[in-house]
Amino acid sequence: MCCGVGQGGFELGTPSTSISDGVDQSDRAVDNGTPIIEMVDIRRSFGGLQALSGVSLSLLPGEIVGLLGENGAGKSTLVKILTGVLEPDGGRILIDGVAQRISNPRVAREFGIAATYQEPAVFPDLDVAENVFAGRQPTHHGLVNWREIYQKTERAFAEIGIDLDVHAPVYQLGIADRQLIEIAKSLISGARVLVLDEPTSVLSSREVDSLFALLRSLRARGISLVFVSHKLDEVEAITDRVAVLRDGRLIAERATADVSIPELIQMMCGREIGNLYPTLSRTSGEILLEVKGLTRTGYFQDISFCLRRGEILGLAGLVGSGRTELAEAIFGITPAESGTMTLDGYPYAAKSPHHAVRCGIAYLPEDRLANGLVMGIRVPFNITMTVWGRIANRLGRFRTRVMYRQAIDLAKRVQLQAGRLDQLTSSLSGGNQQKVVLGKWLATEPRILILDEPTHGIDVGTKAEVLGIVAELAKSGVAVIFISSELEEVRAMSTRLIVMREGRIVAEFPTPTEAHVILEAASGVLSGPA
Repeated sequence: MCCGVGQGGFELGTPSTSISDGVDQSDRAVDNGTPIIEMVDIRRSFGGLQALSGVSLSLLPGEIVGLLGENGAGKSTLVKILTGVLEPDGGRILIDGVAQRISNPRVAREFGIAATYQEPAVFPDLDVAENVFAGRQPTHHGLVNWREIYQKTERAFAEIGIDLDVHAPVYQLGIADRQLIEIAKSLISGARVLVLDEPTSVLSSREVDSLFALLRSLRARGISLVFVSHKLDEVEAITDRVAVLRDGRLIAERATADVSIPELIQMMCGREIGNLYPTLSRTSGEILLEVKGLTRTGYFQDISFCLRRGEILGLAGLVGSGRTELAEAIFGITPAESGTMTLDGYPYAAKSPHHAVRCGIAYLPEDRLANGLVMGIRVPFNITMTVWGRIANRLGRFRTRVMYRQAIDLAKRVQLQAGRLDQLTSSLSGGNQQKVVLGKWLATEPRILILDEPTHGIDVGTKAEVLGIVAELAKSGVAVIFISSELEEVRAMSTRLIVMREGRIVAEFPTPTEAHVILEAASGVLSGPA
């Protein structure tokens, strides 16, 4: 049931499940009753923190298992143990019924276990086929056999239904195609178990559909898949079984068809999340920011809108619509080439982020790891970073006690547990890292807060907390620009909604507006009232 490359060419799956047989098995899991992988009583601790406490999980051939839990529940630790990045403190791992030690990622790959992550590890300057065979190119008389590389890649893509030009430079491809390359690379290397960690986090709905079609075809061939995601509607759509972790323990294992999303949320959180989206205040004040004809060639054109005090202005659109670039222009990261902005009725030119902050504008970026945090320092330094100038005394000496007092206050505002303040930022879960970024910007007491994918990669409980904080900020008079790729989220969290497509504003809607109407506008099918 292993896939591999041999002298006879590319081979994937078993003859009984070959797509070339013409039998559509894409919605049927293969279950022979014998697990490929059994993780039994897995335990792992970090210092005094017990990350995993006796977790057991099995994977059958040809099934998709959803691995769920809040940030910090132990999902990442379990995946790292399965893929050889970490070794457990106790417990056993059985592969095909035989106890094995997975001491490093190379050993995991030899056993047919691979992982792909939300940021694919590809080489942008190489082409598609070169990436697929990176580090293991076939040779002939000591020279790389380029003909064999391209032929085998084409055959592999044809076999598993990937439509990509094997000669295309990877830097020209989007994130969805790069993920396909990573999946193909794993399968050609012989993967029988594939872990997908938040694979849809930055994909459009159409790209998600394409990915799910591929995953179903792999399932039909006997490949086992572990699907790690916070998007419970997608978990419901693609998985056969779910395993829920909470506080390092396996809380439940259920057939996906037998459990509802509210039940999953309660299992993950240990409590009910009443209404995920808070009630918004529909009152707003005077115009705070006005944008007219803002243009940056190749990214956005002729953008005009106004933002009022106390409102949440939603910014919707597909990936590549120009939303992030517009936010960066307002914040002074990449200034616009033409157009005007006024702030409080006075001309505003975003010269730099420092200038924007001085004017009362804050920007929470889409990529918190690359642009929001310094991972190697402790939380108090990160959460007060934007106000270090105030923390130093007149002689320029840094006042550590003042920093800690401010850090404690900011942690309370963003509902970050006080015990997290002594940790390195890199050791926090994704949800807690996002709270630190939010706290960092709240320290500046902004009048305008731009949020770019504020709930990206965080669990449902933390998501409810973050969105509640946003609603309270708006009620207090802060003007919010809310960017999200999740249609349900952006429509629920906006008091007014703008839709962008190909760098232009194509529609403006009052809220609430039906999700399909927003999607139609973003896709160019419908133009709403401007």
